Amino acid sequence: MTAAVALTIAGSDPSGGAGIQADLKTFSALGAYGTAVLTALTAQNTRGVTGVHGVPAGFVAEQVRTLLDDVTVHATKLGMLGTADVVREVAAVLADRPAGPVVCDPVMVATSGDRLISQDAVDAVRTDLLPVTDLLTPNVPEAAALLDVAPATTVDELAPQATALLALGPAAVLLKGGHLGGDHSVDVLVTAAGVVETRRPRVATTATHGTGCTLSSALAALAARARLAGDEPDWAPLVEGARDYLQAALVAGGELGVGSGHGPVHHFAGRW
Repeated sequence: MTAAVALTIAGSDPSGGAGIQADLKTFSALGAYGTAVLTALTAQNTRGVTGVHGVPAGFVAEQVRTLLDDVTVHATKLGMLGTADVVREVAAVLADRPAGPVVCDPVMVATSGDRLISQDAVDAVRTDLLPVTDLLTPNVPEAAALLDVAPATTVDELAPQATALLALGPAAVLLKGGHLGGDHSVDVLVTAAGVVETRRPRVATTATHGTGCTLSSALAALAARARLAGDEPDWAPLVEGARDYLQAALVAGGELGVGSGHGPVHHFAGRW
C-alpha cells in the first residue's frame, strides 16, 4: 500500500503541543505518513517561550532537498520559519521542487503572546512565500501584519481582509476568526470561486496550545490523501474536515492535564 506523505517544515516545541510535534501527531491521526524538516529549536512550555535557536537557512534548504530526492511528498505544511533567509530558501526550494499543495500557517505569535518571527521575515513571507502557497491560514493578528493594517474586530471584516491577502499571491486563504470572541468561532475561506464562511461553537477551554499548527497540519494531511487519490484539493470540504478534527481535539484537550498554562489540544481524541 502506498501511503499519503505529508511534510512539515516548522520549529520544534518541547512541550509537544505545537510545532512539528503537533504536526506529526495530526498527520498520524488523519492517516498520513509524516516527514519533518526542522527550522528552529525553541525553549517553551505551556506558559510561554523563553528562547529560539534557529537552524541556518542553507541547512534548512538542504534538509528539504535531500528529503525530496528520495521521498514523494503529497502535501506540505509550513509553520514557524523564523527568519527572512529561511523564508526565502524554503520558497526557492518549493518553487523549484514542488512537494504537493502547500499549506502555509504564517506563524508569527504564539498563543501565549510571544513573538516568534522578525519583521523582515514577515516581509519575506509576503513577497516570496505567498506566491508558492496553495492555502494560507493566518489568524486575525497575522493577517493584519501581512496586510499592514489594523486587525479585524468583527466577522464582517474577515472576508475583505482575506480577499486582500488572496491578491498577494496564494491560491486560497483561510482567515481564522478565533481571536474575535463570541459564541462561535468563525473562519472565512476565500478562493477564486468566492467566499465561504465556516463556524463551530466556541469551546470553553484553556487547552488551546497549538490550535493553529493543528488546523494547518490537518489540512495538509487531508490534502495529501486527496493528492494520493489523484485529486486536487477542494479546500471547502477539506476545511470542514480539518475543523471537525480540531473541534474534537479542543473538546478533549482538558482531559490531558498537561502543563499549568495553555495546555495542548488532544490530537488523538477518540483514539486513546
